[in-house]
Amino acid sequence: MLTAFTAGLLLITVSELGDKTFFIAVILAMHHPRRLVFIGVTAALAAMTILSVIFGQAVSLLPKVYIHYAEIALFIAFGIKLLYDASKMSAACDTEVVEEAEAAVKQADLQLPKQKTSLAIVIEAFVLTFMAEWGDRTQIATIALAAGNNPIGVTIGAILGHAICAAIAVIGGKMIAGRISERQLTFIGGCLFLVFGVVAAIEGA
Repeated sequence: MLTAFTAGLLLITVSELGDKTFFIAVILAMHHPRRLVFIGVTAALAAMTILSVIFGQAVSLLPKVYIHYAEIALFIAFGIKLLYDASKMSAACDTEVVEEAEAAVKQADLQLPKQKTSLAIVIEAFVLTFMAEWGDRTQIATIALAAGNNPIGVTIGAILGHAICAAIAVIGGKMIAGRISERQLTFIGGCLFLVFGVVAAIEGA
């Protein structure tokens, strides 16, 4: 359980910093009470984590040998892709990700009244974050972790990692957003995925 908790915490914390959901939280926190944004964002990420773990447990019903090799292949493939992406990035923050986050927030704001209630703000943060996270690499990685590790440990670790990233985004996101090196974070994430792939291969040997 401790191994699953640590893996979930590290994987999510490194992968989510500088991600689209991170910048959605940053932008929302600039216009709305940070407490409400944090509640909505964290609730969405927790819900996504629980769904991913449930799906991972369903996948774990397949023959163990298939799960084992699929987990190794998935982590190594993600690791290589992230390292390749990092090599193509500039040292600055990825403006494309920020622009996508800004566009998503603007579109949501247009569909809501100017005088938003607390519930409306929480729902907006929840929906925007949930939709942005769907199909993201962290969701797929969480499914893979849950398929081969303790589901409770993965769930707690991943939710804590998401909560840490959400807190950073809403509290100090405006100050650090321009200083985040998407290239470095992507590189670290790629290395982490490769490490998990190697560990999975060793444990199954």
